[in-house]
Amino acid sequence: MNNYEVLPNGVIKQRIVNKITYDYNYSNKYNQYGEKGNYLSYTRYGVLVGVLGRVPESIVDVGYGNGSFLNVCKETVANVYGCDVSDYPVPEGCKKISLNDISNIDVTCFFDSLEHFEDITIIKDLDTKYIFISVPWCHNLSDEWFMNWYHRRENEHLYHFNDKSLVKFFNENGYECLYIGCFEDIIRKNSSLGGLPNILSAVFRKG
Repeated sequence: MNNYEVLPNGVIKQRIVNKITYDYNYSNKYNQYGEKGNYLSYTRYGVLVGVLGRVPESIVDVGYGNGSFLNVCKETVANVYGCDVSDYPVPEGCKKISLNDISNIDVTCFFDSLEHFEDITIIKDLDTKYIFISVPWCHNLSDEWFMNWYHRRENEHLYHFNDKSLVKFFNENGYECLYIGCFEDIIRKNSSLGGLPNILSAVFRKG
């Protein structure tokens, strides 16, 4: 683990990074999941509405990929935005914005995206009421386990979280946890983990 360090809050950070390119082709690969991707998007939306107890007034999907979640949101949410460094277009009826454009947003989503950022503390400056996030669940059972872990993906996944470190990180940046779990494993279960959760999901409210 020479190129990794464990931060005081338990988050694992890659030290030296050779950034990969996030372009149209990177986002387009999500289309290969077909109905499975749509099923995941509807499940995410259902969990969000269940936690909030209402339909969001506005929503931003940061790192929206092929726009599957945006397509679900635009059916019921008044203002739907996508934010991504890729040039893959947002779906019709949605608007593409930058992180700096996030202003008075109800819910900001980071599905498999925050761990790609070089500076994950950007969340503290977002003008949003809630953050809904999913990340690979890093159990870090040993150095060998970590180095062979499918989701490590050096230079792509720059940070790694478990349930405790994710909550600590968000607490440090002014958020409280409303929900944490692994509901995405209904769709994204990984048999190689021997029954351990694969994807960690959480909803946080800004204090």
